[in-house]
Amino acid sequence: MTQSLEDYLETIYLLMINKKVARVKDISERLSVSGPSVVQALKELKERELLVQEPYGYIELTEKGLAQAKRVFKKHLILKDFLMKILGVSEKTAEEDACKIEHCLSDETLLKMKEFISKKS
Repeated sequence: MTQSLEDYLETIYLLMINKKVARVKDISERLSVSGPSVVQALKELKERELLVQEPYGYIELTEKGLAQAKRVFKKHLILKDFLMKILGVSEKTAEEDACKIEHCLSDETLLKMKEFISKKS
């Protein structure tokens, strides 16, 4: 799974939480990418059985897609929390950095960060 595809999954997940539905237009705006780029990414995610979409319809995550999106989002939240609470980074910077780091951080390191946050809280 590429960083880009993880970003699409996470964005779809957040749109589903906040707006109840995800559409190509919303994904395009949120990620600042073109509509054709979104369509291509959605095609790849469909091939991996991570989402379903009727032609020109709303986008829905499959069970597998939802699980993966939740995992990426959880990683993002833990990283953001660590950067803000432990390192004292501003929320804006923590948000941006967490987005970059979440794609390359191991589960082991993430677990240790989570444990560290718990001990300091």
